Amino acid sequence: MIELADVHKTFNPGRGNEYRAIRGVTLAIEPGRVTALRGPSGSGKTTLLGLIGGLTRPSAGRVRLDGRDISALPERFLTRLRRDAFGFVFQQFQLIRDLSVLENVMLPATPTGRPYRRVRARALELLGHLGLAARADARSQWLSGGEAQRVAIARALINDPPVILADEPTAHLDSALSIQILDILADLRRQGRTVVIASHDPLVFSAGLVERVVDLRDGRVAP
Repeated sequence: MIELADVHKTFNPGRGNEYRAIRGVTLAIEPGRVTALRGPSGSGKTTLLGLIGGLTRPSAGRVRLDGRDISALPERFLTRLRRDAFGFVFQQFQLIRDLSVLENVMLPATPTGRPYRRVRARALELLGHLGLAARADARSQWLSGGEAQRVAIARALINDPPVILADEPTAHLDSALSIQILDILADLRRQGRTVVIASHDPLVFSAGLVERVVDLRDGRVAP
């Protein structure tokens, strides 16, 4: 269970460019379900996703994972928690240029100390499952949008996290590729993972994947 209790996030507090991105959000995200954060650009979807996954800390309020307050953890513990508990799929893919597809997928497992052969085998297994086995040695900058998104999903799964956080996973894809990515996310749900998607793409909400929609506007949960 992921719980947010009266969470606020203010950027540049006390300055002329202060911006209140999240304003008093209280929310419980049930495990093993697909939850979508929906709202227009600037509504706070991406910021809220980052707060859920420990990528950013709240200015006020608490974020809890399975009853544990993660919002005040020292950075070294929070880094480990992010690595073990969450898999992140970023809107801009965030693949590293000049690394191969296989190297990009393996990268988040480097700090874990797991044997190289085991990590490599797991990465190849994931790429095969996502139809990318033949692209394992390709440089990331050579990929199409759909391929890059699937590599990003493989990378998110390399540490076998129970929670997948996906920020606008269909934003740069056509309808056919979007459906393919949504099918992959549905498969992750069938595996028992918790999936949280930030999106304003109507296709995401019409595909039958999402089990709960949280509407956001101006940093608040809309009634």
